[in-house]
Amino acid sequence: MCLAIPAEVTKLLPDEMAIVSIDGVSKEISVALIEDLAVGDYVIIHVGYALTKIDPDEAKRTLDLLRELSAEAQGAAS
Repeated sequence: MCLAIPAEVTKLLPDEMAIVSIDGVSKEISVALIEDLAVGDYVIIHVGYALTKIDPDEAKRTLDLLRELSAEAQGAAS
């Protein structure tokens, strides 16, 4: 199963790369597919690539939903 998740751009790097934050975890990704990217933008990432920009409110709702699903899965495993 593949999952693309929202992440916030925290730093733009040379060579079409960026640092993003996913719930406080930093990851270096390629942003070669995105134009006009700025620090603070949210992107959908999959296997190390930013695929598209996403509305910040939608990104936060998606991340909240993923946290909720994770918590429920951990509760079911107990």
